Amino acid sequence: MAQCHRYDGFWACRGREKILLLAITLLLFLLIPPALADNLSTDKGRDGLAAVPQVSDDVKGDAASDDTAEAGSDEPSSKEESATHANDRTPTTEALPSDGKIETDSQEGEEELPGLEEEKPVHDPLQPWNRLMFHFNDKLYYWVMKPAAKGYNAVLPEPVRTSVGNFFNNVTMPVRFVSSLLAGRVKAAGIELARFAINTTAGLGGLFDIAKQYHLERQESDLGLTFGRYGIGEGIYIVWPFLGPSSLRDTVGTVGDGFLDPVNYVRPEQDAIAIGAYEYFNYAALHINDYEDLVKSAVEPYIALRNAYIEHRRSLINK
Repeated sequence: MAQCHRYDGFWACRGREKILLLAITLLLFLLIPPALADNLSTDKGRDGLAAVPQVSDDVKGDAASDDTAEAGSDEPSSKEESATHANDRTPTTEALPSDGKIETDSQEGEEELPGLEEEKPVHDPLQPWNRLMFHFNDKLYYWVMKPAAKGYNAVLPEPVRTSVGNFFNNVTMPVRFVSSLLAGRVKAAGIELARFAINTTAGLGGLFDIAKQYHLERQESDLGLTFGRYGIGEGIYIVWPFLGPSSLRDTVGTVGDGFLDPVNYVRPEQDAIAIGAYEYFNYAALHINDYEDLVKSAVEPYIALRNAYIEHRRSLINK
């Protein structure tokens, strides 16, 4: 090490020595345990003790007593039975797997993460970005959205907030109507058209969902679902800031839905953005506890939210 003549230089050199020692210690900590583990596994494999389970003394004693009792008998069938019983009690290497491991019921019954079928895995190559955006949206929810929604809910009662949601659902009817037609779902498109006519007139511009009383339920449809019904895969999984979970297919569909949403044609553009933000906020206030219920009950919140979103979208496509 270079000698330092100045006071501040001395402490700088000492700092470099400490960093070097820490680096060497960390390197040894990372290299030595794997090497020891490899040596132990090699020694076990060489001795052959780890592959064959030990037979207890009770089992050996039972087998020996059976052989002694049967030795004085002249019937050959008795000898065969005793040999069979002895073989049943004593495990042999032929009954073991080639790798020396014994499968148990607990291995066969291992629980997987709730969610998706193995034949349709979620493509998540952008997981570092997605996890970053997940944590951003999570903090946004707890620090901004939840406190604001609590104040909003305290000022406006739930029936008023529900009427606001009904109004925006009625306004965005073209998204569901066009996407249903493009998917070949003529009946769903007719239901949406009938709902719009009834709710716009008898429902006072859509503030009240009168069509629901006639068993005309809102049809879940958008361009992302239409693409899925045509057999287009969801592509990679993406988490967007503010908007939350999505996929490549649904992201393209959301852009297309924007051209069908009448709110986006309000001028000036600042008013359209403000109305869209209020629509989003009112919807979040109506479903303020849904996110918390999902996240709190999950071991891995990111995986739980991802699987819940993908499963929901797939169920709507197959509906």
